[in-house]
Amino acid sequence: MPTTTKKRQRSCIGCGASQEKGTLWRVVRSKEDGVQFDPSGRVAGRGAYVCSTACFAQARKTRKLERALRCPVTEDDYERVAREIALAEAPGKIEE
Repeated sequence: MPTTTKKRQRSCIGCGASQEKGTLWRVVRSKEDGVQFDPSGRVAGRGAYVCSTACFAQARKTRKLERALRCPVTEDDYERVAREIALAEAPGKIEE
């Protein structure tokens, strides 16, 4: 009898919803590059997941991203990651 394995669920730090890893956006803290958006989900480092730009904004407002990554996140980091997530959500959108 074959066994079935469940895919590990990740939780969005903004709304708390549990989803499969592939459906969430990952923000990672790495030693080399600091805080960055990880579209592949494979960059080494401590990660946190958000399901949308609205959840990222909520995590920013409540400082949940800083707690999840266990490091201070600068305003420049927040702005850069927010832009990258917005571009990833709308791949056909042309940047102005």
